[in-house]
Amino acid sequence: MPRRPAPALGLLLFCLLLLSPAFAIRSFPGKVTDRSSDFQFTEAPAYENGAKCAFSGTSSSLPACDSNLVHIAMTLDGEYLRGTMAAVHSVLKHTSCPENVFFHFVASYSDGQTPAKLAHVVKSAFPSLAFKVYAFNERSVSNLISSSIRQALDNPLNYARSYFADILEPCVRRVIYLDSDVVVVDDIQKLWSISLTGSSVIGAPEYCHANFTKYFTDEFWFDPELPKVFEGKKPCYFNTGVMVMDLWRWRNGNYRQKLEKWMEIQRGRRIYELGSLPPFLLVFGGGVEPIDHRWNQHGLGGHNVVNSCRSLHPGPVSLLHWSGKGKPWARLDAGSPCPVDHLWAPYDLHGLHRHTQLQEQE
Repeated sequence: MPRRPAPALGLLLFCLLLLSPAFAIRSFPGKVTDRSSDFQFTEAPAYENGAKCAFSGTSSSLPACDSNLVHIAMTLDGEYLRGTMAAVHSVLKHTSCPENVFFHFVASYSDGQTPAKLAHVVKSAFPSLAFKVYAFNERSVSNLISSSIRQALDNPLNYARSYFADILEPCVRRVIYLDSDVVVVDDIQKLWSISLTGSSVIGAPEYCHANFTKYFTDEFWFDPELPKVFEGKKPCYFNTGVMVMDLWRWRNGNYRQKLEKWMEIQRGRRIYELGSLPPFLLVFGGGVEPIDHRWNQHGLGGHNVVNSCRSLHPGPVSLLHWSGKGKPWARLDAGSPCPVDHLWAPYDLHGLHRHTQLQEQE
C-alpha cells in the first residue's frame, strides 16, 4: 500500500522506490540501445507478471483489443519523449501485472520525428512492451486552436486526448490517459479498477476548493447565454493530465464535437486563456467521476509564468505530475533541480544512458 510522504525528501524517495508490488526482472542490460534518432535511452528492465496475474508469456503477443488488458493512452513527441519514457518505466515498475498493460501512443510528424521513428525508440528501450503508435493528423485540430498564456500549451498534440475515441480501435472501450510529465508510484491496476458510475464519461481527481471562475474570461461570464452551460451543476476544477476515459460513452455522446464547439467559440470571442483545459471544464464540469487526489499530485512543475519549486501536498501519493512550466529533466540537466525532481530521476532512462557513457569514459 502507498505510504504517506515522509517529512524528509530523502526518506520519501526511499519509500517511493520500495512501493513496487512483487515483480521479476529478467534482465537489466548495461548496453545503450542503438538507434538512428537523436534520442538515446538505456534499455529498461524487463518486468514479468506476478503469479496471480491473468496472463502468462510476453505482453507483446497480446492483442490491443483484449478487454482484460489495462489500456493506457499517451502522446508521443520529440520534445517530451524523455518524460514519456520515464512515465512508461514507472508504470511497469510499480504494477503487479506489467505484461497486462497495453500502451496506445498518439504521435505526430514534428521536429523531423515520424511516428515510425518514435515507435523505434520506444521498442528499443522496452523490447517486450505491448504498444501501438497511431499517427495524429494535426490539421484536424490546428484550425481550432487559439493562442494561450504559454506557447507549449498550443501544441496540437495537447488536443489529441479529445480524439482518442476516433483514433484508437473501436474495440477499445476504456483507457487511462496520462500526460508525459508524470511518474506512477503505485499499481496502475488500482486506477484501472475505478468504476465510472451513472453516466460519467471521464473520471479524475477534482479540486472543488479552486476558484472555478478564473478559468474563464469576463467575456464568458458576462455573456447572457454561455454560463448557462453550468446550470444545475456543481462544476469543479480537474486536471486533464490524468483521466479514466470511457471511450464507448464518448463515442455515443459525440463528445469530440462538443469540445470542438467550444473551441470554435473561443476562436471568435476569447472566453478562456489555458489551451485545451477549459473546453473539458465546459463539457464535463459537474459530471466527472471523482477519483482520490493521490492519483494526481499535480503542479510540481511550478507556475505557468514563474518557474518556481513546489512541494508535495500532505497525504498518500500514487502519481506525481510535473504540470506547469518547469519539467524535471530540464531542471536536472541545468543543475538547478527542485527537491521533488529527485523523485522523477530514478525513472529517467536517458539519465541512465548518460551515466553509462560517463562510466565508459573513466
